[in-house]
Amino acid sequence: MKRVFIMLALALSPLPAFADDASYCADLSALAYKYLGKYSRGESVPDLDIAAAADQCARGNYARGIPTLERKLRANGFTLPQR
Repeated sequence: MKRVFIMLALALSPLPAFADDASYCADLSALAYKYLGKYSRGESVPDLDIAAAADQCARGNYARGIPTLERKLRANGFTLPQR
């Protein structure tokens, strides 16, 4: 019984790499929204690629969101945050 509990706890615990991807994706999204968005009525409105990538990050699909955000930020001369 103890072994089953330990296996279940390990299976349900968040992995450090998962948390790192989540925070990295959130950092990239925040940078892209803040600096690459166009301002309309006092709000930053991102282009569709940034909005879609940020949505992928919010859904936990970091493998699709991160590369797009990195590409957009690099293309505009930004240094990416530490991962």
